[in-house]
Amino acid sequence: MASLQTSTLIFSSSFSSSCCSSSRRSNINAAIHVPKLPGVRFTVPKTATKLVLEGLQLREPKHILDNDSYNNRSAIPETPTAATTQLYAILEDVADRVEMHNNIREQRDNWSTLLLNSINMITLSATLMAGIAGTAAGAGVSVLALNISSTLLFSAASGMLLVMNKIQPSQLAEEQRNATRLFKQLQSQIQTMLALHDPTEQYVKDTMEKVLALDKAYPLPLLGAMLEKFPKKFEPAVWWPKNIQSQKPSKPNSQMGKINGWSAELEEEMREIIEVVKTKDIEDYERLGSLVLKINKILAISGPLLTGVAAIGSAFVGHGSASAIVAVAAGSLASAVNAFQHGGQIGMVFEMYRNCAGFFNKLEDTIQATLEEQDLEKRENGELFEMKVAMQLGRSSDQLRELASKSASSRLEGTSIDEFGCKLF
Repeated sequence: MASLQTSTLIFSSSFSSSCCSSSRRSNINAAIHVPKLPGVRFTVPKTATKLVLEGLQLREPKHILDNDSYNNRSAIPETPTAATTQLYAILEDVADRVEMHNNIREQRDNWSTLLLNSINMITLSATLMAGIAGTAAGAGVSVLALNISSTLLFSAASGMLLVMNKIQPSQLAEEQRNATRLFKQLQSQIQTMLALHDPTEQYVKDTMEKVLALDKAYPLPLLGAMLEKFPKKFEPAVWWPKNIQSQKPSKPNSQMGKINGWSAELEEEMREIIEVVKTKDIEDYERLGSLVLKINKILAISGPLLTGVAAIGSAFVGHGSASAIVAVAAGSLASAVNAFQHGGQIGMVFEMYRNCAGFFNKLEDTIQATLEEQDLEKRENGELFEMKVAMQLGRSSDQLRELASKSASSRLEGTSIDEFGCKLF
């Protein structure tokens, strides 16, 4: 009887413990169970996955765990160098500048649109008032109120046009647009360096100089630092630190073998590319930039002058039919000139030509500085450099060699090449 009671107690305790454990498991399962959401799919972006995989492929591990450290799980990560830390700090500043220039670009785009619409509305309203005043004056009606209103509106339009033509909002927006693009380009270069190599102190110094050169080329403030919008002479934009070297370019050596991807033929090819860019692309953009600068100067003077004449004419409406005609005609012409100059964004076109000419000057300086380096091992790999130059000009490497061959044959024949170096713009 006692054994039966003992068995019953054991059975009941095991049953209760199993029930408790099963209830705990069910409670745990219920706690961690995630309900299915109908129609909702969570996917990992392909771009992010691709970037992570590329980063894993490009960047080799800085340290490898040995068996002891793996077993002990006490591997100490490598401390970044001072140059790496400094380059990361510069990268943060560059990213901040990208955001700042982009915000300023949007603001100055708004300036251009709002000022253009406001000035044209003011000018057309004043012109309409002057026309009505001239018609009413012929009927013997007092037009003093209309005269005062149209004169004030024309005067306000003249003042606003003077300010708008001075700062050239469309050109300001294009400056910030170029600055945003160039800072993004520098940002990607820094990220590539950090992903593939360990930066040196010299690279950090050069990067800092590039940032400061961009700050100088595309200033953010207007007062005291704004670029001259009507220079005496067209000059290409310069946004890179000038390479200061006293060495003369090395002459191609026909006996030189292929070292670091460089050969005598490649050096000669790069010199021919410089010649084509100087004689065709840079010269053409300087010619177009000078033409646009002259047109912009004429329009910048004509707009305020016409609104000023219209203001004077509107003040004398009622004292003769000629004054009304002058006011209406000058106001209409001023509105047309303003729409052509700022609606057509002549300032932006001028800045675009400055930037294009600067691009070719930078390409010339880069090739020249590379050829001036006497030690071929210190140069960038020749084949990689050739590919970069070709891509910047919108060509393949074979097309670049063909262009250099055409340039050489044209010079031997004493004729000019009939092809531009760049196919992008």
